Amino acid sequence: MLAIDNLSKRFDPSFGHALFERVSLRLAPGESVAIMGESGVGKATFLNCIAGLEPVDGGRIQLRDRELTVLDEDEFARLRRRDFGFVFQAFHLLPHLTLAQNVALPLWLLEQDEASADGRARALLERVGLGHRADDWPRHLSGGEMQRVAIARALVHEPILVLCDEPTGNLDPARALGVLGLLFEGIRTTGAIGILVTHSRLAAAYADRILRLTPLGLVEEPGEA
Repeated sequence: MLAIDNLSKRFDPSFGHALFERVSLRLAPGESVAIMGESGVGKATFLNCIAGLEPVDGGRIQLRDRELTVLDEDEFARLRRRDFGFVFQAFHLLPHLTLAQNVALPLWLLEQDEASADGRARALLERVGLGHRADDWPRHLSGGEMQRVAIARALVHEPILVLCDEPTGNLDPARALGVLGLLFEGIRTTGAIGILVTHSRLAAAYADRILRLTPLGLVEEPGEA
């Protein structure tokens, strides 16, 4: 479902030095991969290239039957809204919206009717153990609870691809374990593809495969994920 071939990204297109190059990856529905690597190797940039937030300097990315690297900004924005889910380290919940409204936001952007969006959002909050808090405000939540809301929001519109950038970086280990379990269960249950960027070997172990990003491509990490 996701095919990345010989992707490259340079610090500055006018110079020859590459941040990374020859990055290739294949992922099937329901499969997840953790991307690890040294600081500065371009892990977050790699996610941004997949999401169309940064241009690539070579290679191709195909999601289902769409060649992403040839889409214009408007086409990519529509695709991203419909088919992508995002989970960030900083949560990015909107403080003026209730938890149910925060989770429903992707459905509103897709112009789903309010009642249907609210029902779907509340069902996802139940799945992450926060159904009883649906009408609360983000400021009343702990960090682990906010990240659970962010996971529900990322999955509510049943995206094809879920991109996660250090999603447990602000959580203590006990909360991180619960959040990761919910995240990867949701990816597998919905048949999405999950890509997790992390420095944590513990977090990476939840994925089906662990890969290390190097300047010359992705390298399979030894051992079972």
